[in-house]
Amino acid sequence: MPELPEVETVRRSLEPVLTGRTLRRVTIEDGRLTRPYDPVHVAAELQSETVAAVERRGKYLILRLASGRALLVHLRMTGSFHVDEQPSHERAVVVLDDRTRVSYRDVRRFGTWLLLEPDEVEPYLAEKVGEEPLDALFTVARLGERIERRRAPIKSALLDQRTLAGLGNIYTDEALWWARIHPLRPAESLERDEVRHLHRAIRRALERGIARQGADLGDGVYRGGRMQKEFKVYGRENEPCDRCGTPIVKTRVGGRGTWFCPACQAARSSASRPSRSRRQSSV
Repeated sequence: MPELPEVETVRRSLEPVLTGRTLRRVTIEDGRLTRPYDPVHVAAELQSETVAAVERRGKYLILRLASGRALLVHLRMTGSFHVDEQPSHERAVVVLDDRTRVSYRDVRRFGTWLLLEPDEVEPYLAEKVGEEPLDALFTVARLGERIERRRAPIKSALLDQRTLAGLGNIYTDEALWWARIHPLRPAESLERDEVRHLHRAIRRALERGIARQGADLGDGVYRGGRMQKEFKVYGRENEPCDRCGTPIVKTRVGGRGTWFCPACQAARSSASRPSRSRRQSSV
């Protein structure tokens, strides 16, 4: 599934194409894309709207419309946009006022398009996603507050979009490697210095991903990124750790494939677990 760096890359590619343009013709051919709403009705509502801005919130693409409404697009597993192409598995097509053709492709049909009224947009996003990890207002203290009472493994806590917006399997594994934290550590067990390292590691992993235009895993879902060439642990089972040479191990956390270095990210025993006063609650 495209994560924050991939979705941000898509946003940047669509921004110059869509901003200021009017949607002259909209066709939605798959009812699953807009359910429970009628795709014909949604297409009619979008037609003649002008795109004021193309934004991102977590893994959501947001087309802010001049009317104040917004179209929220979640790519899910296999959603993607194509400009002036006719890809297979095309689910929707938008023709702009300059005749540019923007198509939406989705092989597995899990993606969603949701048209919201002006007063619905921010409440909807606030309910679905947490803070932006690259936002200047997202501090070490804020991260500590998000995880200090979470007994779940730290990886599961970070994958929860209500904790942080945009982190997925790839960049969570990468961030935990940078922070030297075992993915199965209870989130509440992290000490304040570990939270500080994790905060920096999350930003580092995401910023590297954006700079390299995301990760292309070769499955046709997301194309053109280079981050896959620089993974530290993700997908590298039995390969040597770049930091210490220990073979990377694969396990499962919350049903998700998880890669880590057993030496750099050693698990802590419960006997060494610090009291709450020494943990992230004091950040």
